[in-house]
Amino acid sequence: MPKAYWIAHVTVTDPEPYKLYAAGATQAFREHGARVLARGGRIEALEGESHPRNVVIEFDTMEAALACYNSDAYQAAKRHREGAGIANIMIIEGAPD
Repeated sequence: MPKAYWIAHVTVTDPEPYKLYAAGATQAFREHGARVLARGGRIEALEGESHPRNVVIEFDTMEAALACYNSDAYQAAKRHREGAGIANIMIIEGAPD
């Protein structure tokens, strides 16, 4: 079964509530066995629109990634992000093994 990747492109506009989001989201990721592959750090935007904060998180399956997103823990954290930034978030299934 292929892995899944949570990909987020974010521009933070209000850092204080975003910190609460980040803490709560990190806990939700832990609870669902996620592995952070990239968070923040240097980027080179080559084409299209970009955001200064980019995150890639690996899950064992698409179902695990969706369960994390839909979990009470993540949804509670997400409330802190709403209005604190612009986010494009997607979950993509990886290539078959």
